[in-house]
Amino acid sequence: MQICNVCSEQTPKYRCPACKIRYCSLGCYKRHKDTCLPFEQPTPTVPEVKEAFNTEPWTVEDLLHEDGIIDQVPLQRLQLLGQSKELRDLLCNPHLRQLLCSVDSADSKDDAMKAAMQEPLFVEFSDQCLKIVEDEAKSLTSNKDDDL
Repeated sequence: MQICNVCSEQTPKYRCPACKIRYCSLGCYKRHKDTCLPFEQPTPTVPEVKEAFNTEPWTVEDLLHEDGIIDQVPLQRLQLLGQSKELRDLLCNPHLRQLLCSVDSADSKDDAMKAAMQEPLFVEFSDQCLKIVEDEAKSLTSNKDDDL
């Protein structure tokens, strides 16, 4: 469970828009803003399709930097996502890439995900991701059962 980065007593409900630290109240925000060091993030751009597949591959660590991760998928299962032709085909769609960028850059990831899940293309993408991860989980479980 997280605690306020200012008073270290309460559960944080808010995130500073400038530096992204978590705080619990207006009083904590007022104390924090005098010492706030804004976190500058480069403006996300939507890469061209040919660039998206020719650049350095992303790493799982890039995805796991966010606070408050509840569920984690083992690295070997996440790596299967990068090997999926179906996902690559879906990622050729510029609208899907824009949706993913907007979720990634949103201050409220929960709200951004709820909005994105209203888009059939995003639902198709997330279903495909889950299918790949869950199919692998089932095959790993059945392989362990076979070994017994």
